Amino acid sequence: MSNATSYNPASSWLDEPRAYSGVRTRRSLAFLVDYSIVLLLCIPMGFLIGVLGILTLGLGWMLYAIIFPLVALPYVTFTLGGSSQATPGMRLFDLRLERLDGRRVDPALGAAHSILFWAAGVLTSGFIVLLALFTPRKQLLQDLLLGTVVVRRS
Repeated sequence: MSNATSYNPASSWLDEPRAYSGVRTRRSLAFLVDYSIVLLLCIPMGFLIGVLGILTLGLGWMLYAIIFPLVALPYVTFTLGGSSQATPGMRLFDLRLERLDGRRVDPALGAAHSILFWAAGVLTSGFIVLLALFTPRKQLLQDLLLGTVVVRRS
């Protein structure tokens, strides 16, 4: 058995400059689409929290303070960690999340990606987005930390 690494077509695509053409703009637009969907999903969740608040004599209504993360985290976790490795907004703009080591993106990595994005955004007042202007693969901070990259699917 040899120690030679096997050919990985995904890694060769990650070396192509075409994989990153228009990624910053598409990623921004995908973000807007995804969080519009999350806001729409907050509506039925709001009704559920309202019923829960009635059943718990008002205690359940405290969940209104965290309704957005309650909806957004599972949405991003299971869409990024799913078979398409992309949220619906990313699929709309022909994007997907890839790992630099060639393995599949799992739900845990999807959750970590989302949490790091929001934490870094809060800590840097949103300046993490500027990092994509200076990295060759147009990566953001969470991409660099997790060894991922967003590429075009085609």
